[in-house]
Amino acid sequence: MTAPAAPLPPMIDWGLAVALGSRLAGDGPVVSRAEADEAVAELRAGAHRSTGLVREFTGLDAPDGTAPILVVDRPGWVQANAEGFAVATRPMIEKIAASKPPSGIGLKVGAKVTGAEVGGLLGFLAGKVLGQFDPFHEPHGRLLLVAPNIVHVERELDVDPHDFRLWVCLHEETHRVQFTAVPWMREHLFSEIRAISDTVEPASFLEGGLERITEAIKAGRNGGSIVEMFSTPEQLEVIDRVTGMMSLLEGHADVVMDDVGPTVIPSVAQIRKKFTKRRQGVGALDRVLRRLLGLEAKMAQYRDGAHFVRSVVDRVGMDEFNAVWAGPENLPSKADLSDPDGWVKRVLA
Repeated sequence: MTAPAAPLPPMIDWGLAVALGSRLAGDGPVVSRAEADEAVAELRAGAHRSTGLVREFTGLDAPDGTAPILVVDRPGWVQANAEGFAVATRPMIEKIAASKPPSGIGLKVGAKVTGAEVGGLLGFLAGKVLGQFDPFHEPHGRLLLVAPNIVHVERELDVDPHDFRLWVCLHEETHRVQFTAVPWMREHLFSEIRAISDTVEPASFLEGGLERITEAIKAGRNGGSIVEMFSTPEQLEVIDRVTGMMSLLEGHADVVMDDVGPTVIPSVAQIRKKFTKRRQGVGALDRVLRRLLGLEAKMAQYRDGAHFVRSVVDRVGMDEFNAVWAGPENLPSKADLSDPDGWVKRVLA
């Protein structure tokens, strides 16, 4: 049994983050109790149905009984992601605390400020996310499907709700299968997070970060995300590796939902056309926020990852492509995404 983690200085007020994020997220579309119950039941059934469809198409076999499937509302998504952020940021907080443990009123004020910042971020994202695999939940992760957002988008796009719900489930269940059928993937993600934390120099973190963001703006690189602006060259190397991995996971899931979709979802072509247009953002402010928060890069992950997966599968077939899951060394780099033939030569030669 793993020993409980030692308590850390409360550098982020997670309670405030959850409360603020939940309030900012809102409740979502107005639905009757019967409509809500139907959507929840259909999403659960769609996720379970998708497991076999994903297995048949990809050859990935996830053990039964791992990584539960949860249908949540917006506050539920905020709570789950606050818990995930707490796990993800723990290595960095441990390093900062070991270097110069904060204390007193400064610690309390700082925790409130960071809690408010995290809450604002979660509140914004809680109205956008349709589903998500949470790898930080013990012991194997969990799948979250955000029912009010799915209902909102299916109404906004004016698509068949039953088809749209299964289409979303295919994408998100693919992520659950990826992490549970490939058990080293979860620990590899954690190791990359620790690698970023190892590069943090607590004493100069804020000062250096401010200097880097100023230089980025002056150099005309302010089209990047806040994360990239604050990152050191060492951290950017890790971010590039993570980009390759996440692009693979997102692109692989997009390929599954689009290639399996026509066999079980009659209106999949119409859904894809409308949804792709929606991914571009709905207004100027929305697009700016997406860019600053790194969501523009997320859109590129879908596109570049799907291109990589399709290119390799078309060339060597799904069985050979599945060598990508053999170990971290076989994951595509950021450069491989635009050079699938290079990956084939490196990994399959």
